[in-house]
Amino acid sequence: MNRFSVCFVCTGNICRSPMAETVLRSIAGAAGHGDDLVISSAGTGDWHVGEGADPRTEAALSARGYDGSRHRAKQFGADDFARHDLVVAFDRGHERVLRSWATNDSDRSKVRLLLTFDPAAAPRAGVPGTDVPDPYYSDAAMFDTVLDLVEQSCAALFRQIEPALRKGPS
Repeated sequence: MNRFSVCFVCTGNICRSPMAETVLRSIAGAAGHGDDLVISSAGTGDWHVGEGADPRTEAALSARGYDGSRHRAKQFGADDFARHDLVVAFDRGHERVLRSWATNDSDRSKVRLLLTFDPAAAPRAGVPGTDVPDPYYSDAAMFDTVLDLVEQSCAALFRQIEPALRKGPS
């Protein structure tokens, strides 16, 4: 059986993308689809390769009952498109970089912004626009705001994927 594969991509793979990987994995598992999805994350840059998630990311996740402690950062590369059905970016900068790395229209079409799955998530969290803010240079409160966006958008993403998972392979 081919499993649907999602990769979340942010800048350094220590804040936003590990949050989304952890949240979507939890949502899928709770719905009985933990084995039907391949969920990963990566960064556009290589600054943090091999490191764990930012401690503030882990703290925000832990406070809501998630475990992101096993995360190790990696970098996304053009060859990763072949392994993923969906590549989720957190801001328009990531989206541009990823689309520029894609070698064909099929791979470019895999790139989506996280907030496009739940366009109402940003206004509910008090964040303008379509970009999930980078909390790295901010405080713990921003990590919580980002986690709000991630939870809402990942729930919406899962609602879109889940009917196909129920059907199984075609």
